[in-house]
Amino acid sequence: MDDLYTDELPDDETLLLLIGRADQLALSWLYARYGRLLYSIALRITGDGQATEEILQDVFHSVWQRAAQFRPAAGSVQTWLTSITRNRAIDEVRSRWYRASSNTLSLDALPELSAKIERGLEQMAIVRADIQAALSTLPALQRQVIEMSYFGGLSSQEIAQWFGEPVGTIKSRLRTGLEKLRVAVNSWLESD
Repeated sequence: MDDLYTDELPDDETLLLLIGRADQLALSWLYARYGRLLYSIALRITGDGQATEEILQDVFHSVWQRAAQFRPAAGSVQTWLTSITRNRAIDEVRSRWYRASSNTLSLDALPELSAKIERGLEQMAIVRADIQAALSTLPALQRQVIEMSYFGGLSSQEIAQWFGEPVGTIKSRLRTGLEKLRVAVNSWLESD
């Protein structure tokens, strides 16, 4: 294992390789690198600090168990982690909603509302897939800045600190990426 360590922190994929070999230090480094971003994503979705902490613990427990299942061809480590976090947070919200609705009102009594909700969820899934496809066409740095800003809730200043670059560079990268994203989404909308 020592041959994977250098004077610098290992890259994300190397960290996952080390985690797959039960290296707790690598998990700590991955947490230090992404914990704040993942926390902000989960908190934005759930709106509950305690649930967010549990989600974050669950995400890193899952990473510990499934690090060897990560496939770089499917996307970046950051995208993989944010996807796991987003899915766990959404599951938590759905679970809360289900518990609350089962105590108050059954959707079976409102079939029209149920059908509308299902259509809305289907439409949201389609839009989400289109946005993810459009994001995947962007250069990695533009995609990361957009994800950190819009999905991570970080400011341009915080992102600049993260990358160690000037705020103006981050804002320019964000603006350029959003413009490319707008063009991609508009072209798909026009083709439909």
